[in-house]
Amino acid sequence: MEQRIPPTVHVVDDDEAVRDSLRILLESYGMNVRDYACAPDFLAANAQIIEGCLLLDLHMPGMTGLELLELLRKRGYHLPVVMITGRSDSVLREKALRAGAVTLLDKPVDDDLLLDSLNGALAAAQSHAS
Repeated sequence: MEQRIPPTVHVVDDDEAVRDSLRILLESYGMNVRDYACAPDFLAANAQIIEGCLLLDLHMPGMTGLELLELLRKRGYHLPVVMITGRSDSVLREKALRAGAVTLLDKPVDDDLLLDSLNGALAAAQSHAS
């Protein structure tokens, strides 16, 4: 029987408490989690291969989540991205979706909604890869 490797969720959020709580939640559901305090940390750690999906805060100092998503798409990375924000509006939501985010969720994020969004994104990525 083939053993399934749990998906990796890359969490990029400048708020350490948010990263910690997301790690605890996602690991409790069997996901591998790698977290980063900022977009440049994520890029430095993942210069070659990026697999799984990205859980990305929209508002961060320096490079925003939207700027990171646009850069990844420009570089040819098509991993699924679920974005989260504490300050949403319809214009930002439209920009995030147009840039390629699967969805934009408002903080505080409902656990079930977050897990459904990530599982849907990972399933879609899996079907494109096979």
